[in-house]
Amino acid sequence: MSILLGELIGTMMLIILGDGVVANIVLAKNKGQGGGGGGAWIAITAGWAFAVLVGVFSAQAFGSAVASLNPAVTFGFLVMGVIPAGDVLLYLVGEFVGAFIGAVIVWLAYMPHFEATEGAGSEGAKLAVFSTGPAIRNTGANLICEIIGTFVLVVGVASFFQINTPITGIAMSGGLGPVLVALLVWGIGLSLGGPTGYAINPARDLGPRIAHFVLPIAGKGDSDWGYSWIPVVGPIIGGVLAGVLLTIL
Repeated sequence: MSILLGELIGTMMLIILGDGVVANIVLAKNKGQGGGGGGAWIAITAGWAFAVLVGVFSAQAFGSAVASLNPAVTFGFLVMGVIPAGDVLLYLVGEFVGAFIGAVIVWLAYMPHFEATEGAGSEGAKLAVFSTGPAIRNTGANLICEIIGTFVLVVGVASFFQINTPITGIAMSGGLGPVLVALLVWGIGLSLGGPTGYAINPARDLGPRIAHFVLPIAGKGDSDWGYSWIPVVGPIIGGVLAGVLLTIL
């Protein structure tokens, strides 16, 4: 068991369930298609919350006590002294590789439904399974939204676990901690997710976007690389700003 394995397995589980709920809603001819009209966004945000819950517990079970699952959280925790600098690469490799593997598994699970999804908007729907995109494409506004969402995430997680303590303090909330984090992610999705789809996690977006690019997905279209830097840079800025603020305070 190790940090690398824990982050890989945890992030993989996060993406399987998170990208999976999007696939269930947007791809054709499956049981969850459409999500009941206006309830689609609630279903997606709830699915991602459950994905976080399972991801955190899985990461901890396989060796990552911190269960970051998110490079933005990793960098925020680095600033706060929760994660040692020497361990950062282990976290990042586990997170990005786990996200990629999780996305491949979602594709395997929904392969016939990717093929069945055709017509106007189908390329965007298929990309949406793997990565986020803005409702209104505005570089500055999209970047700010991702910064704010990730800032709220890191401040919330730090508050739950009373962080700015040594790494041994990460379990202060016990088994309740992952539940609180899942509820926080659900809240961020409901309140701040509309403008950009709330990536708030570079690995969650970039790993699956790479999978979309390399996999032989029927009629997949472009991977939108022009937007891809925003859900990477924005969350990292938000995570670091939260870490700096919490360290100063």
